[in-house]
Amino acid sequence: DHLLSAEHNIISNASCTTNCLAPMVKPLHEQLGLESGYMTTIHAYTNDQQLTDAYHPDVYRARSATHSMIPTKTGAAAAIAEVIPELKGRLDGMAVRVPTINVSLVDLTFNAGRETSIQEVNQIMKKAAETELQDVLSYCDKPLVSVDYNHIPFSSNFDALQTKVNGSLVKVMAWYDNEWGFCNRMLDNTITLLDANNHDTPIISAALSSAKGQQKNL
Repeated sequence: DHLLSAEHNIISNASCTTNCLAPMVKPLHEQLGLESGYMTTIHAYTNDQQLTDAYHPDVYRARSATHSMIPTKTGAAAAIAEVIPELKGRLDGMAVRVPTINVSLVDLTFNAGRETSIQEVNQIMKKAAETELQDVLSYCDKPLVSVDYNHIPFSSNFDALQTKVNGSLVKVMAWYDNEWGFCNRMLDNTITLLDANNHDTPIISAALSSAKGQQKNL
């Protein structure tokens, strides 16, 4: 919030996948050091794909979204460098579009700066979800599947049961509602920008009050 001010007129909220990846990467990098990593988003199909085989500039996305798992590209990993500059060039990734209508999953594997354990990794994420990232990150140690995260407002829902560690090699996963979670972050940005611009007209004030009220009820 402290980075957004009245002088900003055009703002990017990045992608739903970046919004899921960033809350995972930040605390893990701060506590363990992220040397290099690769992420795959197992992503629900979207309206950028075809329901039946038809023309699309991306040959993969030209195939029927409801019939296949489709490997394709994502810029989510590269976008992390915009918010954590020291990670520029250390992360890359891809997407696999799957025949489900909503909720996606980030699978991140990375080399840490030192050896660690499943318990330490999970504790780092649990603490982050309870403190500085509590508005965007949740921590779950229950055996849930994608449909259980439908309409969850957090950007990143860390799945503690999927954490794997081998020395300094770490694998973590987080679920996200790729529609609703992202919409909530857009609302966050709207509220922050309205506050930064000190809008106090009746219409803006009413809209701001309504937005904050909706957010409390999520």
